[in-house]
Amino acid sequence: MYDFQFTRPADLSVAVDAMKAEGAQALGGGQTLIPVLKQRLAQPTTLVDLSGIESMKGIRRMGDMLIIGGGTTHGTVAASADVASAIKGLTELASKIGDPQVRNRGTIGGSIANNDPAACYPAAVLALGATVETNMREIAAQDFFQGLYATSLEEGEIVTAVKFPIPVASTYQKFEQPASRFSLTSVFLAKMEDGSVRVGVTGAGADGVFRHEGLEQALTNDFSTGAVDGVSVSAEGMSNDLHATPEYRANLIKVMTKRAVAALA
Repeated sequence: MYDFQFTRPADLSVAVDAMKAEGAQALGGGQTLIPVLKQRLAQPTTLVDLSGIESMKGIRRMGDMLIIGGGTTHGTVAASADVASAIKGLTELASKIGDPQVRNRGTIGGSIANNDPAACYPAAVLALGATVETNMREIAAQDFFQGLYATSLEEGEIVTAVKFPIPVASTYQKFEQPASRFSLTSVFLAKMEDGSVRVGVTGAGADGVFRHEGLEQALTNDFSTGAVDGVSVSAEGMSNDLHATPEYRANLIKVMTKRAVAALA
């Protein structure tokens, strides 16, 4: 590690002011940023710890929306009865992130702001068409994620909450890399009020999280595992590393989607 300034404000406005310092960086649960600091891949001059801001925590339902504060931990989401009754897929997703230590420190805001290509939450945010709230504005899911570790967040912008439309049904099927417990290839599937089916894929794409339109169209027309069989999933654009080839990941997308359909059926 190296010398830097550390501040833990209790108020969002104070945190926003602290983020104006040159070289300042927000710290959520620290499950990604702390290892990055240890490896000197990032060297901020000031860390602004957001964990003391109570207004950024909590879960509430408002009509057909479920709102989760950006500082809410994965463990809180996994244990929430409100989440389980509204969006079961989010309960499944949060409960499968890392281990208990990670779930009790990591936050939803930190996860999506980092946008790791194998993170779980981006698949749900994109599949459900969520809205990301910040201290500056609201950002639609399709405009938020912009490639590997890249988002539309501007300098000094903080994720304060995520607003999820409540689907008819949802599920998250995860095929994890056993050592890291990140997604090797995972699918978040949601049946929406308008009759459409949305499929968010994480862990597979070379450019990060994405929706698979072919699977969505097929399942909207015929919600069955047979419909998945009829869809061709190309290996083009898939990640290639020591854990899996592009072809393997492409096949896993169909396998995990079929598991998701079976789970909801």
